[in-house]
Amino acid sequence: MRIVLDTNILVRANARAKGPARELLQLIVNSTEHVLLLSPFLLKELERVFEYDRVRTATKLTDEDVAEYLSYIRAREVSEIIFPGPAPRIVPSDADDDPVVHTAVVGRAEILCTLNRDFYHASVLEYCKERGVLVGRDVAILDLLRGRR
Repeated sequence: MRIVLDTNILVRANARAKGPARELLQLIVNSTEHVLLLSPFLLKELERVFEYDRVRTATKLTDEDVAEYLSYIRAREVSEIIFPGPAPRIVPSDADDDPVVHTAVVGRAEILCTLNRDFYHASVLEYCKERGVLVGRDVAILDLLRGRR
């Protein structure tokens, strides 16, 4: 499956993390059946989020840890970078989320994993469904990929 992990999942999936987001990332990258899709927008947003003091405090990551993690997920054997171009208006409550949905659609993703409630707006879910993209939270997607659903 082709899978986009939103920034909130990618932050929780860092190398020191434990929990469903990290398990999901590892399941994707260690499988020949799944492809992690990223975009320049997602990578830039991830870098920006890792600069927040509250994120650094919560993750306990050093600058070197962050750089190593970003380098890891950018690696060609770990992810495929999608260049979707300008995003149409999709997410009613936050235009900054549109490039994430657009990455999934242009990248022909089957799954968009996020904890951001803006992605669960009925119009966003319908837009994604019409394009073959399932939107779900990390625990549900992890269960799905493990065949529990």
